[in-house]
Parts: sequence; C-alpha cells; structure tokens
Amino acid sequence: MEWCEEFQEPEPGHRHMSHLFALHPGRQITSRGTPKLAAAARKSLDFRLANGGGHSGWSRAWIINFFARLEDGRKAHENVLALLRKSTYSNMLDRHPPFQIDGNFGGTAAIAEMLLGSHAGEIVLLPAWPKEAWPSGHVRGLRARGGLEVDINWRNGRATSAVLKSTLDGRHKIRPPENHKIVNIRSGSQAVPAKPDDDGTVVVELKAGRTYNLLLK
Repeated sequence: MEWCEEFQEPEPGHRHMSHLFALHPGRQITSRGTPKLAAAARKSLDFRLANGGGHSGWSRAWIINFFARLEDGRKAHENVLALLRKSTYSNMLDRHPPFQIDGNFGGTAAIAEMLLGSHAGEIVLLPAWPKEAWPSGHVRGLRARGGLEVDINWRNGRATSAVLKSTLDGRHKIRPPENHKIVNIRSGSQAVPAKPDDDGTVVVELKAGRTYNLLLK
C-alpha cells in the first residue's frame, strides 16, 4: 500500500511514485535482501502502469529505474522504448511542454542501473540486461560505489568479460550476470585470489590504481 491505510486512490495512474523511494534511489528494498517488499513494490508499480502511469517523461524514467532495481530487464527495456517513443522530441529532449531535463537525466541514469548495480553492498554486472533486445554490445566507464570504474562486454546473449579500475583500496563482493560465473580475475599477468560464495558471487580485495580483468562464462 502507498499509505498506512488502504485509501481509495483518486488518480490510480498518477505520475508520482514517491512511496517507492526505498526501492530507488534508496536501498532499503532489494530483490534478494527483502523479496517480500520487492514483490509489494512490483505490485504497486504494475497497478500504476495498468491505470495509465508513466505519462510524463520524468515519471517514465522513474519506472525504468524501478524495474532495473527489480532486475527485470524485459520490463525495463519496454519502458525505455516507451520513453523514447512517447516522451522524447526528435531533438532527443524530454517532452514535458515545453521541455523538462528530468526525463533525459533520469532515462540515462536508468540505463546505467540496468547495466550495473552497486547499491546493496555488492557490484552486480548486467542486473537488468534485456539480452533479447541487446544481444551483443559493451558499456564503458560506469561508476560503482567504492571507487570503481567498470567496463562490461557481451556477445550473442552471453556476457564475456568485465574490467574494473579501482581508485581506492577495498574489498568488493561481485555478482556476475544471471546464469554466468566469474572464471578468473587477473591484474596484468597476475592471478588475483577471489573467495567464491554459494550464491555465485566472489569477494575480492582490490588495490587503488590497478586494473582488474574478469573473465565471464
């Protein structure tokens, strides 16, 4: 529910979704950490959309970010297309007469969230990757919490590699894309020890000023 009581909403498809702040940009609600709350957030989001939500560019950008945090690449991509088709002028500015930059900034932020997560104590590679729509590609220079710059490569529906450039010393938990494994981590010619966990993540110590190459399979 949006409120502590189940009030009847006068505008069920209203563009504001402030009650989902804990999902994005907050981090109190996550798919793995609080799955029941994540399911509740998804239900509220689906209700908004079913009643006409997302009819402004900035509101649609929020929706993409929400689906990225829920790690639903298909729905995130569906709403990226809606943002471009319904809320973007031919000059690529956000359509909210006469113009509102929120849809531009929010949309690009949302695409970054689809490709890299770092809000829940771990670095997640391609958390909401729409592999059917983007089967091959790469991203360069995304920033993750903890002083990391991240590049990711994928081809034919499979992630192949990632590069982490560390600006700070730190221990990081890294989660590969769904149905992938981190095969090895190297810095130059040196193999980097990494502690694997049962959930598919690895924990690794990274040093400032060094570059780390991850092989994915």
